[in-house]
Parts: sequence; structure tokens; C-alpha cells
Amino acid sequence: MCAVLEISRRTDDLDYLDYTMIRKVFDNSKGTYGYRRIIEGLKVEYGVIYNHKKVARIMHKYNIKPEYIRRIRPNDSYKRIEQNVRPNLLKRNFKTGSLNKIWDTDITYLIFKGKRLYLSTIIDLYDRHVVSYKISKFNNNQLVIDTLNNAIAKEKDVHGLIIHSDQGFQYTSYEYKAICESNGIQISMSRKGTSIDDAPIESWHALLKKETLYNNNITSLQEYQKLVEDWIIFYNTKRIKLKKSEK
Repeated sequence: MCAVLEISRRTDDLDYLDYTMIRKVFDNSKGTYGYRRIIEGLKVEYGVIYNHKKVARIMHKYNIKPEYIRRIRPNDSYKRIEQNVRPNLLKRNFKTGSLNKIWDTDITYLIFKGKRLYLSTIIDLYDRHVVSYKISKFNNNQLVIDTLNNAIAKEKDVHGLIIHSDQGFQYTSYEYKAICESNGIQISMSRKGTSIDDAPIESWHALLKKETLYNNNITSLQEYQKLVEDWIIFYNTKRIKLKKSEK
């Protein structure tokens, strides 16, 4: 079955294989299926029959649910899962000798006149270029998962890489943990309430805001988003990067 799904089992999460099939059926439904339709989808796509309690449990564990359900039903999806918190592997040593050895990631607000979007970014600590980013109206697990999956798809070979973040609920989710482990990525986290442990991405987000929000006469949130997207392309391809002593 692993070969059919073209996935690696480098994770100790016993639900991971089931999760990958459920996630694929859910994504193919454009994020609209609840557990009953997921069960039917598993029969059609994989020829397997699952107990409804198992599918519901795995969907709850990995926070897989249609957006309309997220909006109308309060849940505990935004709580940090303490057993998934990982130690700080970097210990403020942000230097690395080559690409795809250490990534740093975080989420920041893009706010204009009381309206907000959320920007999730992954940067490579070798040269601080943006590996992947995603902008969303929602600060949820999917924002981080999409950013991470996009980064992995771009870079392909990430086995042994360290990804560093804070202890936000998105980074302690089972889905984030499973994706990292299945791709051989080591998870590192800042200590609780210690932003200096995550200084590179904090500084990067501050630079982005200085050169977009504070450097232009923005008239709408949509314009702000377009400026951010254009600036990230500029940053990755053209912006002159000085050594620290030259800044």
C-alpha cells in the first residue's frame, strides 16, 4: 500500500498511512467531505472499507474537516498539543554551511484598517531566501501544512533537514509532525515565550513589513497582499543582500 501511495514510512505514527488516504480523498473533494463521504471515497479510490469511528477519530486527530464546520463548531484545534512539543535543536546557532540544512518558519499578521490576513513563511537559514510562503484569511493548521508541503515539493530531498519554529498550535499538530517525520525532517522548537530563539524569521517578517506596509501608500488589504507577493519575488531574485557589517 505504501508503494501504491508513493509515500515513505519514516514515522512512528501508526495512523499515518490511513491519514494519507483520508487526506487525499478529502482534498479531492475540494475540502467538502465529512467522515461519511470520506468512507465512501475510500471504497471508490482504494477499495478499502473503514469503520466510521476510525475515520472520524483520524479526521479529528489531524484536524481534517470542511471549513464550514470549522466556522460553526467551536473546537480545541487551536490548542498546543504538549506531547508534540520538541526541544530547541538550534539553541540560537542560526548558521549553516549549505542549503536545505535548516529552515525557519513562522506566521505573521498582515493588517490594514482592522482587516487581516495571515502570512506563513519558511526561509532557509543558509542565505535567508524564501523556500515557501502562503497567505490566507485563516490562521489554522492548513495554512502551515500547505506552506510545508509546498516547500517539500519544491526541494524534493529534505531528509535530515531541521525545521525550526515556535510552539504554536499549528506546529504541534499531528499532521505537521507526521509530514515532517515521513520526510525525514527533524523538528526544532523555540522555548515557550522566547522569541529570540526564533530571531531570523522574526527579523525577516519585520523587514518585509518595513519595505511594504511602511514604504507605500496602501489603499486596501488586497493591494497590501499583492505588494507582499511582489516583494517576496524581488527579495528572492533581485534584492542585494549585504553582510551584517555592511548593513
